[in-house]
Amino acid sequence: MTRIASLSIALSAAALLSACVFAPPSSSSNAYDADTLAKNSDRALIACGAGNVKEVSAKSFSCK
Repeated sequence: MTRIASLSIALSAAALLSACVFAPPSSSSNAYDADTLAKNSDRALIACGAGNVKEVSAKSFSCK
């Protein structure tokens, strides 16, 4: 009987601990990243030309 009890306790503890979700801090703003990405996209089109943009991120861009 103690094996069943210890097994059920272990399974319930594992189930409860597996439901943890880590959220980003509230100070980070996705809207700011989206605005920065949009500005870098515009800058990349001006600098590289249409069809020559390789990659754009919130920090930089690169041409082909």
